[in-house]
Amino acid sequence: MTLVSYNITVPASRERSDFFNTPFDPLSFEEVVEKIQTFDETSPYRYIVTPNVDHVVRLNRDESLREYYRTAWLSLCDSAPISTFALLLWVDLPIVTGSDLTEAMFRSVIREGDNVTLIVAHDEVAERARLAFPHVNFRSMVPPQNLSGNPDAMKACIDFIAAEPSRFIFIAVGSPQSERIACGLAAHPEARGLALCCGASIEFLVGIQKRAPHILRGSGFEWLYRLASNPRRLFGRYASTVLPLAGLMGSEVIKTIRGRR
Repeated sequence: MTLVSYNITVPASRERSDFFNTPFDPLSFEEVVEKIQTFDETSPYRYIVTPNVDHVVRLNRDESLREYYRTAWLSLCDSAPISTFALLLWVDLPIVTGSDLTEAMFRSVIREGDNVTLIVAHDEVAERARLAFPHVNFRSMVPPQNLSGNPDAMKACIDFIAAEPSRFIFIAVGSPQSERIACGLAAHPEARGLALCCGASIEFLVGIQKRAPHILRGSGFEWLYRLASNPRRLFGRYASTVLPLAGLMGSEVIKTIRGRR
């Protein structure tokens, strides 16, 4: 799949950081929402990724994935542990979760009559979105489940998105499939608007899954709530990140001691 690069538009005083070998844009939630509001259906295509611990560990195992994050317009920290550890090393990585950003977009940015494209894992997500936001013009596609190993299905997603311009595109088919689609779309000459790789954010928004209470979100323990809610699916994933994350933490400490930051 052809990849393209373009200039990342961030304030000069808030330069992109490289932490855990992952690019992060140190923008506040309010700054991100303000930037998003400027997009319309004719805007040059851009996309946003929200790497968490799982993403960071995965891209450190597979160098080819880093390009999906490097060429993103914004790469935002969706992890309280990463943000907290960064702060201990005097690195500012504000938390901007994909779920909070998705909710803010639907509640305060998306206007009546806006065209929005959804790439989602099953039809119920799109159906509930249409019921919850009847003032929005939705287009949706449900790709096959084996998306990551199906280049033709990946291309079909890209072509579907590019076929009709939308102000916003929400790609919610898991990682790294979502990031791969978003990056590949940047090479399509008809691509317009802003894409967000948003994981389960829409499912939270429309009530298919339940988010953690606000007190847990604010204290950085939303991941623990998710684990308790679905231990069979998430325990193995979380456990497999512990040792690699510890290694990355050690590397960042050494970089700081050596004055390479």
